Amino acid sequence: MIGSYHNIYRVGSLLQDAEFWILNDIVWRKSNPMPNFRGTRFTNAHETLLWCAKDEKARYTFNYRAMKALNDDLQMRSDWLLPICSGGERVKGADGAKAHPTQKPEALLYRILLACTKPGDVVLDPFFGTGTTGAVARRLGRRWIGIEREQSYVKVALERIASTLPLDESAMQTVPDKREQPRVAFGVLVESGLVPAGTRLVDAKCRWAADVRADGSIVSAPHAGSIHKVGAALQGAPSCNGWTFWHVEESGALKPLDALRQQHLLSSRA
Repeated sequence: MIGSYHNIYRVGSLLQDAEFWILNDIVWRKSNPMPNFRGTRFTNAHETLLWCAKDEKARYTFNYRAMKALNDDLQMRSDWLLPICSGGERVKGADGAKAHPTQKPEALLYRILLACTKPGDVVLDPFFGTGTTGAVARRLGRRWIGIEREQSYVKVALERIASTLPLDESAMQTVPDKREQPRVAFGVLVESGLVPAGTRLVDAKCRWAADVRADGSIVSAPHAGSIHKVGAALQGAPSCNGWTFWHVEESGALKPLDALRQQHLLSSRA
């Protein structure tokens, strides 16, 4: 749901009364807001988005790594600086006037759909307007359902969506979420020969070393066990991601085990 101060607090209250679970409230900060011409209030320069799940335990999609990539490899924040719809993007009617008074920018819907849907998902917009959601959904390879009571908007929306070209399938690929990738045991790398038994592992700063054993365990006296358990024990830490902690030396450079895991995944898909 998205709205301004006129309605968003009432909408939020109704959603919580209906037992929806609010995941985030996101502030869309408009880089070019309409000024307050009377000078009687602050310029209304933002709208609030409420991102909700059906309930606290409901499953939902969040493409975290795609959002991070979209934000120059920084974790995407809940305040988004985007311009309002203007210029050539603004859909106009036959009379040359705005076809819709509050048309949302495609960049806003692009980020929303990229964040919480996957290609082939169905996106429902019950207040379809001039079809921004449908146009962006078609562009990103999502299916859509739009509900709109104003026939003039429906006509404009259908024409707009029909003229939108979907992205090429290769361009649709995003950075995969590591949680969605197939699980690979370290032992698989040992038995495949990518990290043979007897290989010496070191951390990035070469403070600790460990030797790989035939069963996929590693030993760094007096510690022995998994790459994660031994890494944690050596650091005196409660946990450790052994894939990024341990490295092997290749051509005079250190390479993290995670790089070899990705190499194995690529070869298994080929």
